[in-house]
Amino acid sequence: MLRIHFTGVDLARVRMAGRPDALWETILSFHRLRDRRDARLFGEWRTETRSRLNSETRLLGALIPSRGYFPDFLTPVEGQYGWDVGLDALRGIRPERMRRELALLGAGTGVGAAFGMPSAVSGGADGPVPRRLRDFMEGGTKHLPRLMGELRGYHRAAVEPYWTHIQAQIEAERAARGRALLDGGADELLASLPPMLRWRAPVLECDYPVDRDVRLRGRGLLLQPSFFCRRTAVTLHDPELPPVLVYPAAAQLASASAAGESIRPLEEQRQRTLGKLVGHTRSVVLRAIGDGATTSELARRAGVSLASASQHACVMREAGLVTTLRRGNAVLHTVTPLGAALLKGGAVAS
Repeated sequence: MLRIHFTGVDLARVRMAGRPDALWETILSFHRLRDRRDARLFGEWRTETRSRLNSETRLLGALIPSRGYFPDFLTPVEGQYGWDVGLDALRGIRPERMRRELALLGAGTGVGAAFGMPSAVSGGADGPVPRRLRDFMEGGTKHLPRLMGELRGYHRAAVEPYWTHIQAQIEAERAARGRALLDGGADELLASLPPMLRWRAPVLECDYPVDRDVRLRGRGLLLQPSFFCRRTAVTLHDPELPPVLVYPAAAQLASASAAGESIRPLEEQRQRTLGKLVGHTRSVVLRAIGDGATTSELARRAGVSLASASQHACVMREAGLVTTLRRGNAVLHTVTPLGAALLKGGAVAS
């Protein structure tokens, strides 16, 4: 179990990530690609991703074992600001930090053994360190260009084609957590997280493969919802790095449970059906509103201009599918029960 200890200052500094973290999604998706679980949710994605993969990923396979520890430097905190910003931070990793984390990955005891790594990954007395990992450890930062190339190639095949859907899931998660924060503050926000996270003030308990305590010490906590994170939350190993907790987006879990099959084909089917009724662009705009969106957010999510988003929202408001609330210089669009029923294929919530 993971226990995250909060002070009063930490509660005041809890914050939600503003967007999905492309590096975290890329690394965690690499885990999903290699396991066989959740076939209904990820089965089609695995097939499509493997068919697109024509680049080398063997170094990624050495750095990211099927289970257990992977180096913190693969997911720099700067990744929350975008893919390119995260890659720049990774490119500038200090050699001494890289050596330290690679040694931790290659060790046959300590973290490797505690996380139950297979012997071929653990190294040391339990088995050999993989040759690619050993070469990377010996070469240090000179191998970074190859790592960056593999990351880019894999990201283009596995994550980039699904980015719009990933963004929509994280936006819905942010909206839900934002409402909890407005209703009851940080305490309510932490209590509203998915079931594998349990808020027992002043400690947030998480299902975790090892027993570990993290003390925030006034630094606060960044909550980073993730599409490809499954079953348990993930955090950085180094306690001196800025605290972050990556956890499965509740919207994704709910969608997977309700769908009973791969999310993507089901959404495409619903989109086509709704598109026949209100038009393709308008159906995209209605779906993009999610749990609430300003006009600029709506334009970004739907991939249309600001003027077009405003016009479509106006038409749907007049049709009773959307309501609009003005907040200062911005407006917030939300879906009405009628609009929600259309999105759900005609099932009106009681």
